[in-house]
Amino acid sequence: MDDNNQNQAENQPTEIKSPAFETVTVESSHPDEPKIEEAPSDIVNPEIPAEPPPGDMPPPVYQENKNQYFLIAGAGVIFLIILILVIRGIFSGGTKKEVSLTYWGLWEDKEVIQPLIDQYQQKNPQVKISYQKMSPQSYREKLVVRSKSNQGPDIFRFHNTWVPEIKEVLSPLPSQIMNNDEFEKTFYKVHQKDLKVGSYYYGLPLEIDGLVLIYNSNLLKKAGISIPPTSWDDITDMVPKLTVKDQQGKLITSGIAMGTTGNVEHFSDIFGLLLVQNGGSLDKLDQAEAAGALEIYRKFAEPPQGYWGEEMPNSINAFIQEKVAMIITPSWEALSIKAANPEIEMKIVPVPAVPGAPAVSLASYWVEGVSRFSKNQIEAWKFLRYLTEKDTLTKLYEIESRYRPFGEAYSRIDLAPVLAQNEYLGAVIKQANDFVSLPLVSRTDDNGLNDEIIKYIENAINSTIQGVSYSEALSTAKDGVNQVFTKYNIITQ
Repeated sequence: MDDNNQNQAENQPTEIKSPAFETVTVESSHPDEPKIEEAPSDIVNPEIPAEPPPGDMPPPVYQENKNQYFLIAGAGVIFLIILILVIRGIFSGGTKKEVSLTYWGLWEDKEVIQPLIDQYQQKNPQVKISYQKMSPQSYREKLVVRSKSNQGPDIFRFHNTWVPEIKEVLSPLPSQIMNNDEFEKTFYKVHQKDLKVGSYYYGLPLEIDGLVLIYNSNLLKKAGISIPPTSWDDITDMVPKLTVKDQQGKLITSGIAMGTTGNVEHFSDIFGLLLVQNGGSLDKLDQAEAAGALEIYRKFAEPPQGYWGEEMPNSINAFIQEKVAMIITPSWEALSIKAANPEIEMKIVPVPAVPGAPAVSLASYWVEGVSRFSKNQIEAWKFLRYLTEKDTLTKLYEIESRYRPFGEAYSRIDLAPVLAQNEYLGAVIKQANDFVSLPLVSRTDDNGLNDEIIKYIENAINSTIQGVSYSEALSTAKDGVNQVFTKYNIITQ
């Protein structure tokens, strides 16, 4: 700019416009810029020096902008509300919404679970948990149907073999509750295999259980046997010594309950055990390994030996009556035996192994899950996480043991030493790392996967009694088992 023009401009008198009496909003040219209001005419621009008013002129009248008082009052009210909320939060710990959870159990009475629920609710007063002991009959069907109609439980118990048939109602375990690494460090391999689908786990186990060998130590002593069997070779050697018949060849005392279906509890579990021990597979029943397993099972009841027969009582009752020396069964059957005959000299050891082969047994245990239809899944998983803590599990076992001779074997690996020498559960713990699962488990009352496959195995065993060969009987069973696998979308390897 030219300096002369600049000097002339500076020497010109400043023109003062008459004051405006409206607040005019100046629109911003950019939508994100704040709107600027022109200063009211009663506020002097500090950049323009004000001329003193003439002496005979009355002082200017200033218009009051009342909007600022409303803004100040509003800000004060908001500040007061926030202050009250902060103070209330500090002194009350915050207000949490009450959550109600329904828990379906199966085997434990309410007086066993309720102390654990009470302890959790004391620490979490906003959570209310209602425990219901359900009947096992049609339980699985009720669980699925009611869950899908939003009338089911938030938390429920299910069998380790049920995942394929109830997966539509199972909620995956959230990583913020327990991540996969922690799960795998906490629980056994069989838990990991049974409960994992894809990248997620679908339950938290409170126990571990499976097949064991229960024997009558008095009957073994009478037969001159001081050491219990550890292998199938031992079984083959001991059973003839333990079997007693009358002069007509009728069984008085049997060495072991095996070979039939109608009077052998858990016959399908035992066949499954022999199948995996013999290198067989449930989806390959037409192969020699499966036929070999069936032959081993049947030979104990076949002539001429006849160490067990259809004329004998139910195997559990026979053991209670001391008419059979050895049975293979899940450990929990010892409870009914002890209740019926408290004086019986009963011992529990791992199932017999195949000489030279890795130890293996068949798992059968129950798991706690969360419904994917629950509106409070995170709170439900938090409660289940609490149930699997060391202190909670040990308290659960203590409560269970008040009502029966023993509780459930701990699902946690780090609690194994606590029960390793237990007279009832030591055998379970010794086998815990060797358990595998097959959907051949009796007494789950699933009316589905297990029961359907068991029926085909039962028919195969019974057909061999009528003279059908082992391989032919199992080839027929294979077709039925494959149909069941297809029904439940089970992919075999």
